This record gives sequence, C-alpha cells and structure tokens, in this order.
Amino acid sequence: MLSADQRELRRYVINGLAATALHYGVLLFNLNVLLIPSAAIANFLAATVAIAASFFGSRYFVFRASQRPAHAQAVRFILLYGAAAILHGLILLVWTDWLKLDFRIGFLLATCLQVLLSYFGNKYLVFKSADTL
Repeated sequence: MLSADQRELRRYVINGLAATALHYGVLLFNLNVLLIPSAAIANFLAATVAIAASFFGSRYFVFRASQRPAHAQAVRFILLYGAAAILHGLILLVWTDWLKLDFRIGFLLATCLQVLLSYFGNKYLVFKSADTL
C-alpha cells in the first residue's frame, strides 16, 4: 500500500508526463497543421498550453488544492516555473557554454533539479494545504 506522499508523487509524475505529451502534441500541431514557420514561436505557444494544463492538473489532481484561491496559486505557480526555467538556463550556460561539457548531461542534470524544485515548490509554496498555512 502506498503512503499519501507516494500517491501524490505518482500523480505528480503522471501530470508531468501528460503535460509533456500535450506540449509535444501542440508543438507538432503548430508546426504541421497551423504551419507556424518559427519553431521557437510554435514551441512557446505549446509550452504555454502545457504549463496551463500542468497548473490545473496540479491544482485538481496532484495536490487537490482547489479550496484555495486559484488566482493566488496561479501567480505563485508562474513565478515558480519562471524561476525554474531561469535556473535551467543558467545551469546549461555554465555547464555547456562556460565549462564546455556535454550539453545532454547538463540538460539532464538541469531537468532533474527543475523537477525537484517544481515538486517541492508546488507542494510547499503553490498548493500548500490549509493545515500547513
């Protein structure tokens, strides 16, 4: 039998995989159906959709924190993901550009750190339960 934290972590992984699949699917749609000529713009739009889906998945499925005001959660969520994206980019800057190490390993390390940051940030800052306030 899984503990409540283990079930929450499993839901977090499921939500993350679903958001990633949605991100990729919308990216393909933008490039192949809408024929957006810029992969960067197509990806930005796809990421926006995926981040919104991740927010709602986290709010209603992962952390089940719909009793708190959504607007306040959304602001904290955006700030957390913005900080995580900046950290991800800084890690790649140092790892790949400055240290001249393999970008794939740097990407993996940055992504692992980003996943940890987003899980604990969401759990304790964005979607904290009423009993932890």
